[in-house]
Amino acid sequence: MTIHSEQFELKARLELALTASEKASELILKYYQSPELKVDRKSDDSPVTIADRGAEELLREEITMAFPDDSIMGEELPPVEGSNAFKWILDPIDGTKPFTQGVPLFGTLLGLEENGKLVMGVCRFPALDEVVYAIKGDGAWWKIRDQEPRRARVSEKSQLSDAVFCTTTMTRWETIGKQKAYENLCRNSYLARGWGDCYGHMLVATGRAEVMVDPVLSPWDAAALLPILEEAGGHWIDFDGKPSIYTGNGMAVNDALKDEVLQIIAQN
Repeated sequence: MTIHSEQFELKARLELALTASEKASELILKYYQSPELKVDRKSDDSPVTIADRGAEELLREEITMAFPDDSIMGEELPPVEGSNAFKWILDPIDGTKPFTQGVPLFGTLLGLEENGKLVMGVCRFPALDEVVYAIKGDGAWWKIRDQEPRRARVSEKSQLSDAVFCTTTMTRWETIGKQKAYENLCRNSYLARGWGDCYGHMLVATGRAEVMVDPVLSPWDAAALLPILEEAGGHWIDFDGKPSIYTGNGMAVNDALKDEVLQIIAQN
C-alpha cells in the first residue's frame, strides 16, 4: 500500500467519522436536559442512559455499512472482530455524568487504530456544536458551529504558573495515591478547574489549557485523544510518559510543560 492510498483510507474513514458523529449528536440531543431521561447504573456503578446505548448502536451501524471489514470496540456493546488492519474505538458519550446533569461539557469520541497504532481521532461536542479531529500527518482541526475549520494547536506556555490545569474527578487522585501531586498542580498553576473528560483534553489541543490529567480512564476514553493531541503539537501520554491508552491513566499536555508535569506526578 502506498502512502497515497494509506492517506486515502484514513481520509475516507475521517469523513465517515465526522458524518456519523453528527448523526449521533442529533440522537443524543433529543435526550439532553430532558426531564424524562432515565439513568441506569452499570456493574461498576457508572451511569448509562438510552442516549449512550443508542448513539453507540448508530455509530456501529454507520461504520459497518461503510467499512464492513473493520473491527469495532466500544464502551457499551461487545467488540466486533474484523478482518483488516483497522479497529474503531468508540465512546458514545464521554462525560455521561455531565450529560445527565444537563452540563454541556460531554463529547462523542471515535478513535481509529491501524495495525495497533492510533491514526485518527474525532471528538464532537453535541451541545456546543464543536468538533476537533485529526488524522496522522494532516494536522489537527477545530470547527465551531458553521465556521470554517481552523488549525488546532497547543499553547507554547512554558511556566506552570501561567498554565491552566484541568482534571475530571478530584477523588480519583487520592484513590491512586497521588493526592499530593494533585495539590501541587493546583497550587502551582495559574488556574485549576474541573473542566474534565474529553472537554479538558480538547482545551489543551486547542491552546485554551496546558495540562489535563485523568488519573483513571479506559481505552475508549483516550483513543480519539492521542492522535489529536499529537497532531496539535502536544502529547497524550500515561504517567510513565508513554503514548499509550491501555495503562489506565493519561494526560494531555503541551510540549513545553510535559517533563515538569511528569516529574510532579512521579515525585508525589
